[in-house]
Amino acid sequence: MASPGKNVGSVKGRDSLDDQASLKEGQPSPDIRSPLGSGPIKKSLEGKDALSYANILRSRNKFVDALAVYETVLEKDGESVEAHIGKGICLQMQNLGRLACESFAEAVRLDPQNACALTHCGILYKDEGRLAEAAEMYQKALKADPSYKLAAECLAIVLTDLGTSLKLAGNTQEGIQKYYEAIKIDPHYAPAYYNLGVVYSEMMQYDTALNCYEKAAIERPMYAEAYCNMGVIYKNRGDLESAIACYERCLAVSPNFEIAKNNMAIALTDLGTKVKLEGDINHGVAYYKKALYYNWHYADAMYNLGVAYGEMLKFDMAIVFYELAFHFNPHCAEACNNLGVIYKDRDNLDKAVECYQMALSIKPNFSQSLNNLGVVYTVQGKMDAAASMIEKAIVANPTYAEAYNNLGVLYRDAGNISLAIEAYEQCLKIDPDSRNAGQNRLLAMNYINETNDDKLYEAHRDWGRRFMRLFPQYTSWDNIKDPERPLVIGYVSPDYFTHSVSYFIEAPLIYHDHVNYKVVVYSAVVKADAKTNRFRDKVLKHGGTWRDVYGIDEKKVASMVREDKIDILVELTGHTANNKLGMMACRPAPVQVTWIGYPNTTGLPAIDYRITDALADSPDTKQKHVEELVRLPGCFLCYTPSPEAGPVSPTPAQSNGFITFGSFNNLAKITPRVLQVWARILCAVPNSRLIVKCKPFCSDSVRLQFLSTLEKLGLESLRVDLLPLILLNRDHMQAYSLMDISLDTFPYAGTTTTCESLYMGVPCISMGGHVHAHNVGVSLLNTVGLSNLVAKNEDEYVQLALQLASDITALSSLRMRLRDLMLKSPLCDGSKFTKGLETAYRDMWHRYCKGDVPSLRCIEMMQQQQQLHSQQAFSEEIAVRFMEPTKIKISGDDSLAPIKINGFNLGPPSSFSTSEGEENGLLPNQTSNSAELS
Repeated sequence: MASPGKNVGSVKGRDSLDDQASLKEGQPSPDIRSPLGSGPIKKSLEGKDALSYANILRSRNKFVDALAVYETVLEKDGESVEAHIGKGICLQMQNLGRLACESFAEAVRLDPQNACALTHCGILYKDEGRLAEAAEMYQKALKADPSYKLAAECLAIVLTDLGTSLKLAGNTQEGIQKYYEAIKIDPHYAPAYYNLGVVYSEMMQYDTALNCYEKAAIERPMYAEAYCNMGVIYKNRGDLESAIACYERCLAVSPNFEIAKNNMAIALTDLGTKVKLEGDINHGVAYYKKALYYNWHYADAMYNLGVAYGEMLKFDMAIVFYELAFHFNPHCAEACNNLGVIYKDRDNLDKAVECYQMALSIKPNFSQSLNNLGVVYTVQGKMDAAASMIEKAIVANPTYAEAYNNLGVLYRDAGNISLAIEAYEQCLKIDPDSRNAGQNRLLAMNYINETNDDKLYEAHRDWGRRFMRLFPQYTSWDNIKDPERPLVIGYVSPDYFTHSVSYFIEAPLIYHDHVNYKVVVYSAVVKADAKTNRFRDKVLKHGGTWRDVYGIDEKKVASMVREDKIDILVELTGHTANNKLGMMACRPAPVQVTWIGYPNTTGLPAIDYRITDALADSPDTKQKHVEELVRLPGCFLCYTPSPEAGPVSPTPAQSNGFITFGSFNNLAKITPRVLQVWARILCAVPNSRLIVKCKPFCSDSVRLQFLSTLEKLGLESLRVDLLPLILLNRDHMQAYSLMDISLDTFPYAGTTTTCESLYMGVPCISMGGHVHAHNVGVSLLNTVGLSNLVAKNEDEYVQLALQLASDITALSSLRMRLRDLMLKSPLCDGSKFTKGLETAYRDMWHRYCKGDVPSLRCIEMMQQQQQLHSQQAFSEEIAVRFMEPTKIKISGDDSLAPIKINGFNLGPPSSFSTSEGEENGLLPNQTSNSAELS
C-alpha cells in the first residue's frame, strides 16, 4: 500500500578530503587590495619570500590574493614548481578547472615525479568525469611517493566511483573488483565497504553484505546509510528487532534521514502485526502507533490499526483509521472493503454498498468485495444481484473457497438444497477445513433426509473427527465430585436476542433453582437488543453470571469455562451460525450437553448428552448419535411467547368466505414433495388460498420459480400470496391473522413457526417421520393436546387439512381457545419444565461422580481405533450410543428453533431473521511493503 522505503545506493565521489586545505573552498576578503601594489607593502614584499606569503594567503582561503602573488613569483621564476602548483590550486578553488589543469601540467612537466601535482591533475580529471585518467594520475603520484596520503585517498575514491560506474553498466564483477582495489589502497575507506554491501545485497548475498556494511560503520561510525541498509536486510529476513535497532542507530546519527524514518515505520508496522498474531494485540497497536511517529502519513500502519481495533470490537476507532488509510493511499481497496464490513454490521447497508463499490472501482476484480457486496444484496433481498456478485467473485478468484460457501447459502435460501450442497462441497475441495461450509453442508443435508439414512450420521461423525483434531482437549477437572452439592450450569449461545432459540431458553434462565443451580451465561450475541438486556438483567438478578464472549477465541472461552468451574456446559446452537463448538471440542467442563438449536447429532465426540424426548426421538429409533440421548418424559422444549404477539384475531374465513392455508417456514423446508401435498389440499378446497412468508420472496426470480412450480401442480398463481421477511416481530406475529390453517413442512418440520401459529390461534397440521427433525411437530402438538392434528402419512395429512377446512364454525371455536389451551399445557409451564431439566442435570452429574463420562469413553474408543486403523476414519461403531439413559421426569415442551445458516463471513444475523448468514470478514493484516535500501 504505502511507498516502500529506499535503499541508499552506491556512493560516487561525494567524499571531500576535509583535512586537505587544497580541497576547501573560500572567498577573498572584499576589502583586500593586491599585496603587490605600490607603497610600503610592495617594498616589504620585495624583501621577503613572496612564495611563502602566497602559501599563507592560500591557507587562509584568500585564493584571489594568493593567485596574484603566485603570478608575481612566476614572472620572476617561471620554473618554480611550487608556484605552479599553488597557482593551480587557487584556480581550481575558483572553479577555473582548465587553467588550473594547465598549471598542474606545467608543474608535472618541470617535475614529472611531483606527487602533489600529479594528484591534483587527477582531482581535476575526476571532477570532469575522466575517472580512468584520474586513477592513472593518482597511481603515478603513489609511484613517485608511496607515502603520499592524499594520492592514496583520492585513488580509493576514484576506484570506488569506477566500480559503481561499471556496476551500473552491467559489469558487476568488474565493479566489485574495483571496490576491492580501493580497499587495498585505503583499508579505512568506508564508502568502498558500503558499496560492496549494496552490490552483495542486490545479489542477495546478505551475510556478505552485512559484513561489508558493518565494516563501513566501523570505519565511519556516523555512516547513517550503512545502518539503514543493515536494517533493511534484517527486516527482509524477518528479524524485525535487529532491523529496528539498526534504524535507531541510523536516526541517532541522522535524525532527519527520511528513508530511515520510513523504513522504521515499515518495520514497526510489521512487528506490530507479528506480536498481534501471537496474541498480544495491545502491543501490536502500540507498535502501529509508534510507526506513525516516524511516518505520520504511513497508510499501512493506519490500515493495520483499523484491523486491530476491529478485532478489539472498537469499531469507531477502526473506522477512523480505515478512513485515514484510504485518505493517504487512495488505492487502498482493502480499507474500503473493511469499512463496508463494519457498516454492514451496523445495518447501514447503503453505506456498506458505497464502500464495497468504492473498493471495486479501485480493484474491479477484488474478490472479497465482490463477495461482500453480494452478501449485502442478500440482506437487502436482492437475491439475483447477490448471486451475480458472488459468481463474479468466483470468476475473479476460482480458488476463493468462501465464495462457494456463500453461493451455497443463496441456493439454500432459494430452496435449492442439492445445488447448495454442491457449492458447499466445492468450497471444501478448496479448503477442507472451511468451518462454515462443513457445517452448512451438514445442516443442508437435514432438509433432504427423508429416511433413516446412515449417510447423514456418517457425515456428522466424520466432521466431528476432523474438527476435534483442531483443538486440545482437557481430560481432568478440579470440580468437586459431590453428587448432591449445588451445581454450576453454563449456557453458551449466540442467540440471546430476538431469535428463535431465545423463546426456548428463557424459561430455564428465569425458573432455575438459583440456590442449587447457579447459571453462567456465555453470550456470543453479535448485536444485542432489548431481549438480550432483559435476559442479562434476569440472570444477574438471581445471582448468576453473564459473560459476553462474542469475538473471543474459542480456546480462550474454554479457559473461561474452566475458571468459572462449570459443572455442566450446555450449548444451544449445534451447527448453526456463530456456534461455539470449537470451545466444546476443548472439553472445558466435566459434563457437556447439546440442546435446542440443532435437530441432529453434532458429531462431536466431546459432547456427552443430547436432550430430547420420546416423541422427537422414539426409544426404538434407528437414528444414530455421537452423543447419548437423554429423553425427557414431556416435550424437550418449553416455549415462552413473545409479549409483542398481540391478541388472537377472528378466523379470517368468516369474513373472507374462503379458507386460507399458510406457512411461515424456511423455504429450504418447502421441498417439491411438500408443494405436491399442499397443491392437493388447495385443489380440493374450492376458492381456498395459500399464503407463504419467507425471506427469499424478496427476489422476483425466486417468487416466479415458486409460483411456476405450483402452476405445474395445478394451483393457479392467483390463489397464492407470497410475503417477504417481516422485520418487526409484532408485525410478523400479526401476519398469522391472515391464515386459517397452518401447514407444517416435512420431512423437516417447523418448530418456532408451529409454536407461534398455535399461540396466535392457528391450528397446525404436522406429519411424523423417521428422525428427530421429522418429529418436532409431533412432540409439540401432543404436548399441547392436539395429537389429532398429527398425520402419519401424506394422505392422512391431506385429510386432516380438509377436515379442518370443512367446518369454519368449529375452526373458529378452536381458534378462540387455542392460546389458552397452549398456555395451560406443559409446553408453556416454565417452572415445571425447569425442575425436570434440573433433574436431568442432577442425573448426569451423578453419573459423572461415579466415573461414567460418555464423551471420555467415546474419545478413548476413537483413539484406540485410530491406532488400530491408521488408514481409516472412525469405524461405524465409534461414538454411536444405543444405551438408553435413565428416564427423567419433566414437564414442559417446546420445539426446535428455526435454523439459521452459517455462511456469509462477517455480517451478524439480523435480529429478527431466523435464517441469516455471516459474510466474509476483515482482510488479514496487510503486509507492509519491503523496505528498500537507502
